[in-house]
Amino acid sequence: MSQIADNIQSVRQELPENVTLVAVSKFKPAEDIMEAYRAGQRIFGENRPQELKWKAESLPKDIQWHLIGHLQKNKIKMAVPYAALIHSVDTADLLMEIEKYCAREERTADVLIEIHIASEESKHGFTREEVLELLPRLELHHVRIRGVMGMASFTGDETLIRSEFALLNSVYEEVSRMDLPFLSDFGIRSFGMTNDYRIAVEMGSNMVRIGTKIFGPRDTRL
Repeated sequence: MSQIADNIQSVRQELPENVTLVAVSKFKPAEDIMEAYRAGQRIFGENRPQELKWKAESLPKDIQWHLIGHLQKNKIKMAVPYAALIHSVDTADLLMEIEKYCAREERTADVLIEIHIASEESKHGFTREEVLELLPRLELHHVRIRGVMGMASFTGDETLIRSEFALLNSVYEEVSRMDLPFLSDFGIRSFGMTNDYRIAVEMGSNMVRIGTKIFGPRDTRL
């Protein structure tokens, strides 16, 4: 068994059955992804629409690709046809552009609303107030909002991480009480990465995005 397969098995043993593992394969070559695939992994996360498109066209068709990185509006047409789930819808403009694209193409996109929970300003996402004000005003016919996503601060301060995940959970609960047609399949809480997924799972995450612990440190030159 390869090291990648060993790593996947180790992570899976820690995750409850209701938690979906997204193997973050950004910047990783096809050979590494295929090692994970042969170990049974079928859900992979990519940051860049161009890389997602290339891998989706080149690798086995039963792989489910998630776009987990920041999405620019001019890259929507490169992402939507290949992404089973877009994790990173972080503005109202982006959400409506996805709706317009899907209406033209007669298709439906599944997305998560990214919530800004971290102390770092560099992180993207809606504030709690923005989400609660925006959603009731929307008319979406080609986009399904499946849940929320957030990234905690990159820190060793467990108290801070827990408080940020608690904020995400609070937003999730408030949105889940809204009776809106595009929220009919709302149920995903995507938070937790290599450095904090154990805390995330303990706090109710049902989708974790793990890269380094599976594939090792990424090489951004690729």
